[in-house]
Amino acid sequence: MKKLLQRLFRKPVIWLANKVSSSPQRKAIFSSLSDLYNAIVQGKEDRGIIVPLNMEKGRFIIFSDQHKGNKDAADDFMAAEINYIAALQHYNKNGFSYINLGDCEELWECTPAEAIKSNKLSLLEEARFEEQGRYFRIYGNHDLEWKYLIQQNLYLKPVLGKNLKVHEGLVLQTTYNSKPYHLFFTHGHQGDSKSDGNAFSMWFVAAIWTPVQRYLQISVNTVSDSFDLVDAHNTLMYEWSATLRNMLFISGHTHKPVFASMDHIDRLSKQLLKAKAAQNATLEANLVKELERRSAEYAGKTIIRRMAHPTYFNTGCCCFADGDISGIEIEDGMIRLVKWKKNPECCVRIVLEESPLGYVFDNLI
Repeated sequence: MKKLLQRLFRKPVIWLANKVSSSPQRKAIFSSLSDLYNAIVQGKEDRGIIVPLNMEKGRFIIFSDQHKGNKDAADDFMAAEINYIAALQHYNKNGFSYINLGDCEELWECTPAEAIKSNKLSLLEEARFEEQGRYFRIYGNHDLEWKYLIQQNLYLKPVLGKNLKVHEGLVLQTTYNSKPYHLFFTHGHQGDSKSDGNAFSMWFVAAIWTPVQRYLQISVNTVSDSFDLVDAHNTLMYEWSATLRNMLFISGHTHKPVFASMDHIDRLSKQLLKAKAAQNATLEANLVKELERRSAEYAGKTIIRRMAHPTYFNTGCCCFADGDISGIEIEDGMIRLVKWKKNPECCVRIVLEESPLGYVFDNLI
């Protein structure tokens, strides 16, 4: 019976969850992101901090949207926990700093005490970065409580360390070809009227969505290998980022990975042109098949074709239903979109897209 109900209600439940939880407004997004970015650049540390980036040696991993819950049937993080811990151990061992980009805990569905108690193992892996001064935590809309010092002191600092600071945003500052460049990080909920601390959305998630999800075991995060700029919020965040000079914007929130302002159909189309030029018939056939599959998936959606500047990146999330997680790496002059896939024997890191950071800077306006 439950499987039948899952099949019947999966699409309408996911549609309703997205409808209630997201309502991005262009004017509000532009205003909110500009206000935050300018405040950080002007040195207002109550909004965020500036961190130097060495282009040749700097190493950062950026994950977001774990939504760590209380280990019940509505906990989206459980399937990805093993993958997440393996990834953090890899990055810590290899000297990366960790930018945790918000919605780290699911505080719309459970209490801070429940979330912390149920996720000690993964939090202790995060604490290893904090112990070495390589941990930066940003709050999102689902863990907005971490904005407040009293909540940090009660719940986070006993696990992550007394020196922990939680920010709204962060800027990595670097120099390339004698010019200053910024990489701006924030969760990305700013300007979304149904996500930015909205009381009704919080009530809906806690009182309606969570019990339904717990019973039907339906996750909204079903695809871990698509790049999606069709999403209205990703599009608006891209359009904001394209108005600024010498800046890349990296966010989370939408759970949909984006690399250099391109969706998956755009990227497959470019790969197909290259395969044809190289007369690689096998690769060409595979790409045609994949494009047909993606085109069917995107049917009925408005595809945006104005993504000209590589100014926008999105981490995706760490709570896909298949247990995969996605994130952005910055390592030794490269920027990458990566996926960690849970296999029966181990967790495997897969590079989905990559580019020299300098090449991205060269193509900015």
